[in-house]
Amino acid sequence: MNSNQHFRQLLVAAAAQSEPQRLLFVFAVAELPDNATPEQRERYLSGGGGALAPLMCVDKAPQDITDFLALASEAKRAGPPWSVVFAASLSGQAGRPPDKARIDLALETMVEAVRDGRISGFAAYGPLGEFLEIG
Repeated sequence: MNSNQHFRQLLVAAAAQSEPQRLLFVFAVAELPDNATPEQRERYLSGGGGALAPLMCVDKAPQDITDFLALASEAKRAGPPWSVVFAASLSGQAGRPPDKARIDLALETMVEAVRDGRISGFAAYGPLGEFLEIG
């Protein structure tokens, strides 16, 4: 699967749902924890490991995203450099998209999950749109 095909599939799947969806995104960077061991520090400096630090989050309707490049470009203009974006979908009810309070709560929950390393339920993408298997 090419690097952006997985993201395109996410958009198509969200748009095809019977209820309106909002896509939730949390942009994060890996940081070296303050209490890192020498082994953790070495692994981090070689490009692996670290603790995830959420930087910003946003929700979007699937039809408002043309492709990964558009999302990444918007994120670049809106905030600091990031190394991974986590994605999830939130379903509406009775033909209506989720309301702002539900979206805000879902984003807050997602940010906390990323901060705590509980990321197995999210799709993850690198800065070029490559699907990342983290876990």
